[in-house]
Amino acid sequence: MALEVLPTRLDGPLLLAPQVFGDERGFFLETFREEALAELGITDRFVQDNHSRSVRGVVRGLHFQQDTGKLVRCARGTILDVLVDIRDGSDTFGQWEAFELSDRTGRVLWAPPGFAHGFAVLSDVADVLYKQTRYWQADADRAIQLADPALGIDWPIPPDERVLSDRDRSAAPLADVLQRR
Repeated sequence: MALEVLPTRLDGPLLLAPQVFGDERGFFLETFREEALAELGITDRFVQDNHSRSVRGVVRGLHFQQDTGKLVRCARGTILDVLVDIRDGSDTFGQWEAFELSDRTGRVLWAPPGFAHGFAVLSDVADVLYKQTRYWQADADRAIQLADPALGIDWPIPPDERVLSDRDRSAAPLADVLQRR
């Protein structure tokens, strides 16, 4: 698996561009190879795969579970994927970075433990697939208000056009969530 590591502003996340082989039939790419990720320092064991389908305007997140990493890709459509650094003592604590993931590029995003994750759907429909390093547990799952002014995330979907779950709509600001960790 040939992976190009693209630059990121935050320390920890990795944006990976796999080699895409395309012709008149379509394309082929490898999206996961344990040994290739290990060469990049990602040695975590993945224990769960998840798949979500969303329509244009959906914004999901910001979600996290302590000590859980995610390997995220968009297999259909286009999303703006956002990570927020919530690591105690980090020089970039509370800062965010956004990455466009799409079926065109095949890019894969490593969201290491200590980052909250969310995304906005930019295409008519998007299928997002991600591997997790820990099993999902309801009592460990947390959500941060995606419009928290302290974070200042520049979401591409205007507030009045966002399609949100009740959980995401009622999520608390980062400062409140971290007090309850």
